[in-house]
Amino acid sequence: MSGAAPRGAANEQEAAAWVRDMFGRVAPRYDLLNHLLSFNIDKYWRRRTVERLQPILDRKNATVLDLCCGTGDLMLALRASARAHVLGSDFCHPMLVAAKRKAGRGSPFFEGDALKLPLADQCLDAITVAFGFRNLANYEAGFLELKRVLKPGGKAAILEFSQPPNRAFNAFYSFYSHHVLPRIGGLISGASDAYTYLPDSVRKFPDAPGLAAKMTQAGFAKVSFERMTFGIVALHIGQA
Repeated sequence: MSGAAPRGAANEQEAAAWVRDMFGRVAPRYDLLNHLLSFNIDKYWRRRTVERLQPILDRKNATVLDLCCGTGDLMLALRASARAHVLGSDFCHPMLVAAKRKAGRGSPFFEGDALKLPLADQCLDAITVAFGFRNLANYEAGFLELKRVLKPGGKAAILEFSQPPNRAFNAFYSFYSHHVLPRIGGLISGASDAYTYLPDSVRKFPDAPGLAAKMTQAGFAKVSFERMTFGIVALHIGQA
């Protein structure tokens, strides 16, 4: 089994508790830091995810869930381009508070654990997870839960940080991630451990081919991925 492993966490329960608390502490500055530290390129990554799911979003009777939705950026982008019913879910309450504030009253968000969703089997046409999958305490269990709630033929789209395949660029990105990003993130958020955890979690997370293999092993079909921005991010698509 594999999953997020924050320093000091002895098991999956402690890892999940640490991640929930960490995101709760950074929630007030989360959007600012996402845009600042990515030089606003994160908006393109989300837009590309929407484009890949557009055929499902165009279906009026479809239901799409943005899982680990954080403050709701991807969920809102999906909803803006959809005739489908789009939901958002996260297990961190302060993140959902920020998402609901941004989205306005009556927005369809619910609080739930990605490893044990309060949803019926085969109820969704698509699921997106943007920069949240690597924070799950158990990746294999996460894939199985995604597959459980997807209808046959439904799509899972995982947008996540990855390892650049170019050795020279990877060295530059590693320096930025381990030396620049933690200082800026810690200074602005007041939670330096959160932005030390970020590059550590990316380093321990499977690379793009490795994640594709895990999706296939979990039972997803037609698994593909595309790298973006020199490979610092990869978008994986799999069919239930």
